[in-house]
Amino acid sequence: MVEQVRNFIGGTWRDALSGETFVSYNPATESELAHAPRSSVSDVEQAVEAARAAYPGWRLTPAPRRGEILYRVAHILTERKDQLARLMTQEMGKILAETRGDVQEAIDMAYYMGGEGRRLLGYTAPVEMPNKFGMALRDSVGIVGLITPWNFPVAVPSWKMLPALVAGNAVIFKPSEDTPATSAAFVKVFEDAGLPPGVLNLVTGAGEAGAALVNHPDVRIISFTGSTDTGIKVYTQAASLGKKVTLEMGGKNAIIVLDDANLDLAVEAITWSAYGTTGQRCTATSRLIVQSGIKPRLVEALVAKARTLSVGDGLLEATHVGPLVNAKALEKVERYVEIGRQEGAKLMIGGQRPSSERGYFYTPTLFTEVRRDMRIAREEIFGPVLSLIEVASLDEAIAVNNEVRYGLSSSIFTENINAAFRAIRDLTTGIVYINHGTTGAEIQFPFGGTRGTGNGMREAGLVGLDSFTEWKSVYVDYSGRLQRAQIDTEAVLRQTNS
Repeated sequence: MVEQVRNFIGGTWRDALSGETFVSYNPATESELAHAPRSSVSDVEQAVEAARAAYPGWRLTPAPRRGEILYRVAHILTERKDQLARLMTQEMGKILAETRGDVQEAIDMAYYMGGEGRRLLGYTAPVEMPNKFGMALRDSVGIVGLITPWNFPVAVPSWKMLPALVAGNAVIFKPSEDTPATSAAFVKVFEDAGLPPGVLNLVTGAGEAGAALVNHPDVRIISFTGSTDTGIKVYTQAASLGKKVTLEMGGKNAIIVLDDANLDLAVEAITWSAYGTTGQRCTATSRLIVQSGIKPRLVEALVAKARTLSVGDGLLEATHVGPLVNAKALEKVERYVEIGRQEGAKLMIGGQRPSSERGYFYTPTLFTEVRRDMRIAREEIFGPVLSLIEVASLDEAIAVNNEVRYGLSSSIFTENINAAFRAIRDLTTGIVYINHGTTGAEIQFPFGGTRGTGNGMREAGLVGLDSFTEWKSVYVDYSGRLQRAQIDTEAVLRQTNS
């Protein structure tokens, strides 16, 4: 049965004003899963109007009360975890173990940001004048526009939506056109948790809806996760309109394996990081930077491990690697594998579609003899393709890691504590792992990257509220007289002692 998705605007579920729809497909079967509104500028305008009307009341709702609604969101998500996970697997393909983890991240974030309702910490500091008090407070900004990807259709929106809401903002959510059904089911949780109408609005669709959100003068903040090329366009346009923008974009993440590494541990972590989510994570491992001494044994072990991975429908518990999200993503992977062959890399395993007739499947792929200047070593593929680059030393490994356009996540496997701490110091990525893969970030720490991955802002952790709040400095003078800043020290002492 094909699901009928609707926009959620001002507390009501409604079709696009044009009546137009688009189709979401199951990537494992290529069958229709849902029809969703193809929203236009007019639909976004409706959402902005609803958010504008709801914002004053939500802003003045005490922050602890806002946090309590987020706790209810966490409870409902827990109850619906398997239901949401199955829908997500059907809509974007990754296996059930991963979609359950996707929902769990949102649960964790709801509890974490719900707690911020009783903190939203500002600070006090000494001031220059006697009989005067100073403090800095966080304040809401207004209407926030969220543009999110398909690969984590619950977790990534939660990283943005939950801090924005607890801070007192109204939100308009434009998800990927590949995951409208999952996005609507996620928004339904907030409705059922008692979020006031208009505080959270959903508009589905493609580029027209996203562009309308970026360009609308009443949308004060844009938070975007997606490709670097699209993110730069969003940033350029939004910044030209004076908006606050947060970006989380591409990755070309690497695991460094030194000669003294625990081989078995490295193989398990590399396999999971490279082929989990079919390589469709911004933190997925797509480069393997390997010291010469351990390379032969590591390659042999990785090929053997890859042969054990089952490719198939993510709803089947025995599946390790689900489909790519759509035909375009599959074609991109095939194109890059051919580029790798033409560049002279050696294909050790994979490099083809499996024999199944339907679905956007691709086998786990490993290239060796990859040079650091090859396109497959530098450009984001976003699929189950791993490129191995041989190096002689830790210094060379760090240089190779740091020279690409992106700077999201990196990892090193070594039993040498000195090498580990040098890597922590010298790897120029936003996330660094020691003896672990490049995936698995936790919500209590900042998430984001350097260079072409982001624009300096971070999601989650203590700084997760920074993207969705403004600082307000407050001075209270209870001296009963006008005090000027440039007063000399002796005058201050006389005034204080009088």
